[in-house]
Amino acid sequence: MKTLSVTAKFSLLLVLIAAGLAGVAFSAPVAVVKGYVLDSACAFTKGLDKPISKECATSCANAGSQLVILAEDGTIYWPIAGTTPSSGQNPKLLPFAGQKVTASGTLYKRGGSTAIVIHKIEAQSATSK
Repeated sequence: MKTLSVTAKFSLLLVLIAAGLAGVAFSAPVAVVKGYVLDSACAFTKGLDKPISKECATSCANAGSQLVILAEDGTIYWPIAGTTPSSGQNPKLLPFAGQKVTASGTLYKRGGSTAIVIHKIEAQSATSK
C-alpha cells in the first residue's frame, strides 16, 4: 500500500481547508421574513394581500395546496426542506395558517422564485403588526 508524502498530505489538507472555506463563503444568506401564511393558489389566482381566513388557508392546505409566506412587498416565499430527500413544509406552517408571522431561515433564489428553509417561525403579536 502506498503512503502519501508529507508534501502530498499538506497539499491535501490545504485543498480540504479551501473547500471548507468556499462552502462558508458561498452559503445562502440567513434572513428574517415577515408576512402572512396562506395557500399558494390563492396567493396567485386571487391576488390576495392576506388570507381570507385561517379556516380557508387550512382547508386549502389540507386539500394539498402548498402554504407560502406572502410578504408585504408581494414577495412569495416558498418554504422548502433543507434536507435530502426533501419533504413538504405544510406541517410546519399549518399552525400559523391565516396569521401574520416572522420567520427566519436560509434564503435561496432561482429563476425569479424565492425559497426559505425555515429555522424559526412565530406568530406576530398584535403590537408588532
